[in-house]
Amino acid sequence: MRYFEDFRIGEVMETGPATVSEEEIITFARQFDPQPFHIDPAAARKSFYGGLIASGWHTAAIAMRLMVDGFIGNYASMGSPGLDELRWLKPVRPGDTLKVRSTCIGKKRSDKRPDMGACRFSTEVINQNEEVVLSMINIGLIRCRKDAI
Repeated sequence: MRYFEDFRIGEVMETGPATVSEEEIITFARQFDPQPFHIDPAAARKSFYGGLIASGWHTAAIAMRLMVDGFIGNYASMGSPGLDELRWLKPVRPGDTLKVRSTCIGKKRSDKRPDMGACRFSTEVINQNEEVVLSMINIGLIRCRKDAI
């Protein structure tokens, strides 16, 4: 288990891969983002994108799953107050294989809650061609060790 004290600014963590299927793209989009270029391959071919693409929210959800499976699941995580600067930089298409790279860019112990601190991460979702498809700054609230309180 990793605690707030264990994180170092500049530390890089990477996880993945996950390959995205056409079925996953359509299923997610039908429920949460039913735009034609996410749910209808024929309509998507006629769109600006020239083919079916994943919802950006789907890409973010895949990133979250990869992060939980790859490293957050091993943190003394207390959740997150949110994220900043979410950007969808390239479309994710059926068959793309994604990984996540997160770099710790800052950390601060809470003044009000001495049992936790906040770490800021610059996170990128990267496809099989090493292209960044999503970027964001995310914040993790992480429990401090009891002996450090």
